[in-house]
Amino acid sequence: MGGVTGAAQHPSLAAAVRAARAAGDIALHYYREGFDVSVKPDRTLVTQADREAERTIVEILGQAFPDWGFLGEEFGQAGPQDTRWIIDPIDGTNNFVRHIPFWAVLIGLEERGEVTTGVVLNPVSGELLAARRGDGAFRNGERIHVSGCAALAEATVLHSGLRLVRETPYWDGLLRLIDGSFRSRGFGDYYGYGLVAGGNAEIYAEVDLKPWDVAPVKILIEEAGGRLTDFAGVPTIYSGTVLASNGALHDEALALLRGKPDCVSSR
Repeated sequence: MGGVTGAAQHPSLAAAVRAARAAGDIALHYYREGFDVSVKPDRTLVTQADREAERTIVEILGQAFPDWGFLGEEFGQAGPQDTRWIIDPIDGTNNFVRHIPFWAVLIGLEERGEVTTGVVLNPVSGELLAARRGDGAFRNGERIHVSGCAALAEATVLHSGLRLVRETPYWDGLLRLIDGSFRSRGFGDYYGYGLVAGGNAEIYAEVDLKPWDVAPVKILIEEAGGRLTDFAGVPTIYSGTVLASNGALHDEALALLRGKPDCVSSR
């Protein structure tokens, strides 16, 4: 990960990158050669690639930091939880299964309730997003930053899928947000956060999330100069909803999502 001055030198980030690359190699092999698909009790899909990738991540990070614990999508909690790695071995399993090349290995480090390190690797494209608290956010070694757009009417709003939002109380709010924007797109999963962090879009709203979906992208967005909260405005990875933005439009987007358009400033 050459060129990531400062951030690359931090042991936690360096270890997370190593683990993500190893897990990505495993997942990419299955992606190209074939895999079996199972349906979990929550009706989400899982493959042997998910499980093997998570085991590899745990092995590598456990050797590097034996006193830290884990929270993973496939195998749950293990070890101490005050400092723990939060892992999604394949974010975007539905894309993986259908050979849509937008899926990624996600690894975040949570220290005493705060996410301090994040790594996102797309093994198909080779895109590597990384951030460490105080060191900035990077894409393939180049520093990235959110856009400076301060007018919703000029903003691009992203979502991860309309049906999931339609089944929540936030449907009307999302429609208000989309109607007030310049355009909207359905770039879901990790990819939408990368677009916001890199200044390619301004707002990303998503529901039905677990901590491992959010942990690494939270620090990525924040270190790129943006904000990430739930739909109530709380900077948490645990409520199931996420609004990521360039910061300048965050309060306005929250007001629309929560059904308080009277709070929105005119621009």
